[in-house]
Amino acid sequence: MNEQQTQHNQNTILIVDDVPDNVDLLCSLLTRRGFSTHSASNGETALALAKSSVPNLILLDVCMPQMNGYEVCEKLKANPATKDIPIIFISALNELPDKIKAFQLGGVDYITKPFHGMEVVARIELHLSLRWLQRQLEQQNERLREEVRDRRVAEIALQLANQELQRLAHLDGLTQVANRRGFDNSLAHEWRRLARDQQPLALILCDVDCFKRFNDTYGHQSGDECLRQVAGAIGMATKRPGDLVARYGGEEFAVILPNTPTEGALKVAKDIQLAIADLKIAHQGSVVSQFVTISIGVAVITPLADISSIHLVTAADRALYRAKAEGRDRVVLEEGIFKSSTPFPYASIGLEQGRELRHE
Repeated sequence: MNEQQTQHNQNTILIVDDVPDNVDLLCSLLTRRGFSTHSASNGETALALAKSSVPNLILLDVCMPQMNGYEVCEKLKANPATKDIPIIFISALNELPDKIKAFQLGGVDYITKPFHGMEVVARIELHLSLRWLQRQLEQQNERLREEVRDRRVAEIALQLANQELQRLAHLDGLTQVANRRGFDNSLAHEWRRLARDQQPLALILCDVDCFKRFNDTYGHQSGDECLRQVAGAIGMATKRPGDLVARYGGEEFAVILPNTPTEGALKVAKDIQLAIADLKIAHQGSVVSQFVTISIGVAVITPLADISSIHLVTAADRALYRAKAEGRDRVVLEEGIFKSSTPFPYASIGLEQGRELRHE
């Protein structure tokens, strides 16, 4: 006995026929075969029973008073709760148009009267088996859809996690601006893009004045808080979404300004200087002011495909060195970038001496 046959005691057949002898015969036949049966003598009762206790299959007579079997079938198929119930028409009508109409309305089979009991049972078992297989397929498809949905959710979660990891990999943990890796990637990208578009690229390098003395005076925790506030002020001074603020190293910060000419870059640099001044962070160890100040170097260039972006960084670094050498707390612009033959800003005075000046 196969699995479908073991389900007989769970299968309910609704018999719809206005002839009591037909109903009694079918009920007796199906009960002996292990089916549970309900019956209705008219269409209205059949619709109510089908809705209240959904049967597994309906045997439906065609010729009935008030509402014939075709009308009952139409109403059953129009109701989402009953539309999937297999309907076998059982009728004395034996003309081809009658059978065609039954199938067009959604019937799965058509048995003519007088019927043979074993034929009725065989067809019922066939369509119950087909319905069972259909449900298994639907359940399997639903499980597959759920797996696909779960996989998509997992893929989205993984993608978001990877994006967050990428963000964190390019983020400075202390100041929450881009780190050196983020700066390098952004500069390389903007250099290639603006080389194609032949638009200017500005770079600002900033250095907190006398920061070593700040740490010596107030301690490293206060120094960290100072850097956080400086980074926030620089971020507030750069207005456009495409601009990038990065911690370049130690107490140095960099700002990449795509599509920005010299005048715009100097305006941003001045805004950064004013923003730092507005913080009014006390600095007793400074040789410049009683508050924390910042020195700024600015360089602007229209990138070329065959020239490295190191020229722009070197120029901004040279300008920053000059700002330090000229007294700190100022903005200096480096001009004639490609004309300079000095590869590093400290070449003429000695590298170690230059570093000492930068970090005093």
